[in-house]
Amino acid sequence: MSRALNLHAKLQGKLTIEAKYDIDTADDLALVYSPGVADPCLEIKADVTQAYTYTWKQNTVAVISDGSAVLGLGNIGPEAALPVMEGKAILLKRFANINAVPIVLDTQDTETIIEVCKAIAPGFGGINLEDIAAPRCIEIEQRLEKELAIPVFHDDQHGTAIVTLAALMNALKIVNKSADTIKVVVSGTGAAGSAIIRLLKDFGIKTIYAFDVHGIVTLKTAITEHQKMIATLTENLDNVLTVDEALVNADVFIGVSAGNIIKSSMIKRMARRAIVFAMANPIPEISYEDALAAGAAVVGTGRSDFPNQINNVLVFPGLFKGLLEVKAASVPQSIHLAVAKAIAECIDETDLNATNIVPSVFDPRVVDNVAYAVTTTVKTLRAKGATI
Repeated sequence: MSRALNLHAKLQGKLTIEAKYDIDTADDLALVYSPGVADPCLEIKADVTQAYTYTWKQNTVAVISDGSAVLGLGNIGPEAALPVMEGKAILLKRFANINAVPIVLDTQDTETIIEVCKAIAPGFGGINLEDIAAPRCIEIEQRLEKELAIPVFHDDQHGTAIVTLAALMNALKIVNKSADTIKVVVSGTGAAGSAIIRLLKDFGIKTIYAFDVHGIVTLKTAITEHQKMIATLTENLDNVLTVDEALVNADVFIGVSAGNIIKSSMIKRMARRAIVFAMANPIPEISYEDALAAGAAVVGTGRSDFPNQINNVLVFPGLFKGLLEVKAASVPQSIHLAVAKAIAECIDETDLNATNIVPSVFDPRVVDNVAYAVTTTVKTLRAKGATI
């Protein structure tokens, strides 16, 4: 039995519920339950926003999955996905002191998932969607974002995109290149890849070539609505290239696809002082060692056993801390950009180097910096009249 399996069997689940108030007397019982509980109930009935005052809604998030796209494991179903959702919940508690409830759904129907999320939303201050397959996850998030009055965040999309941009911001400083002049190749256009492309465009990167399992995505070859959206984002009309061809003189490679699909020879043909983020897990598109040996100046992966782990844990605890603090109703792209900048700035200029482009998940500054970026962005948007 592996250490991880042994730990999970010993714990029998990684979560528990703790009471904030001891019930030792009849008076205690009367205060927290009948008849005393009627008072906050009536206050909330008169004004539902008072749920943030009188219940745990103000500091509680639902972590929701259908188990259709669990990292490295695929479509394993709801029960098998539950340990991952529990893990997400304890990370929110550990790093941001946020209560999180893991909820796995025995359906992979888009409309059913949307309806379930809407039905349970009153009990939560936010929803973290997790491990839902693309492109369904994109529609589910976009619909819920419009139809709910609490923030909805799909971490596999936007958490990955935010921390990728944070790492890229610092990597560009090291190689002394600017966003508006670089050429980027992205392998993988699913949940993570599509969000990465969108955020890179918003950051000011103009030249992006995107590849899915069928090859380069262009408006000329796009068939699905998802492919058309990617082609539009990259502004690639009919430039049909192979990955090998696209990487010639490319400044950045970002992989969120499959292991061992990039050869050393391809990295050697990239531009001088190239950046390689090979983030497929558990096997990256090209190994850390091979990318370095081929001449990449900065290399990042999704693994914890190499430098520059591009890890979503840097994002979602602080993000939800900030969103809950200001009772945000949505998570616009401007927040994503602000959070990426906040994470990047956790690395002091004196400490920035090719093996240190993102902070440790245990750096105590990260959560507070991210939360502050969220709250200040929301307040700025509201001051300009935005409803958020």
